[in-house]
Amino acid sequence: QVQLVESGGGLAQPGGSLRLSCAASGIMFSWYAMSWYRQSPGKERELVANISSTGGSTTYADTVKGRFTISRDNAKNTVYLRMNSLNTEDTAVYYCNAASTHRTLWGQGTQVTVSS
Repeated sequence: QVQLVESGGGLAQPGGSLRLSCAASGIMFSWYAMSWYRQSPGKERELVANISSTGGSTTYADTVKGRFTISRDNAKNTVYLRMNSLNTEDTAVYYCNAASTHRTLWGQGTQVTVSS
């Protein structure tokens, strides 16, 4: 079964940290570039971070640069998003995305809420 399953979301205090995970199954994980997107109520879904299929290249939205780190473990078919120095503007549903030349896949999303 082809699926992406996110985990690790929850409630964090401003200045706190969370680590999101996205486990892939049913695909050749190492063929796919992986990304994290997020969507807040009333806003469009936005790209947060992207990592190439080999992990050798990463890009970040300006709003998270220096605070978030994307990484992947191709042996575990998993991509991670380490989020530090969280602020209330980071509150959103975070989605995992897998993209190859032939297919794009989305996870179901995990809620991240930053609040004191």
